[in-house]
Amino acid sequence: MSEAELDSVAPARIPDSPPVRLRLTLGFFRAYMSVMVKSSSKLPRLGALELAVLEYLWTEPDADVRETHAAIGQRRAISLNTVGSAMERLYKKGLLAREKVSHAYRYRAALDRETFRARRVVDAAGGLHALRSSGLLAAFVDLVADSDQAALRELERLIQAKREENGT
Repeated sequence: MSEAELDSVAPARIPDSPPVRLRLTLGFFRAYMSVMVKSSSKLPRLGALELAVLEYLWTEPDADVRETHAAIGQRRAISLNTVGSAMERLYKKGLLAREKVSHAYRYRAALDRETFRARRVVDAAGGLHALRSSGLLAAFVDLVADSDQAALRELERLIQAKREENGT
């Protein structure tokens, strides 16, 4: 978590429980709304190298295997082929997109970081159905309402925009 993200952590209080800290960012809300509409499948399990590749590609518009290896593989003392295999696995899992340029593929992240994080939160909660049926979604809205009125207004705005976009 970056320094800026740590600074955006707001204290929240749930009755009869110890204080918790809740990180609220508008990017998360936008990504969450995107997840609610577009995604019903769980994210695949990822290893440490796959996560490192994604983190790198979120900072670059695109990269080939050699560039990615130079950025993360050499530090880990792993081969070019190991990085290439990780990138191929991420492509097959739908988390990277690629385009053939000359003799090599150029890869880019298929999801932005905020959408990926939102999907992981949804998956951890048991999926979209669990969010709706278990009261977890209502608890989330309560936490937002109790800790940050501006974030709650932004969430309402995003919901309204999504309704207008879908014609409902």
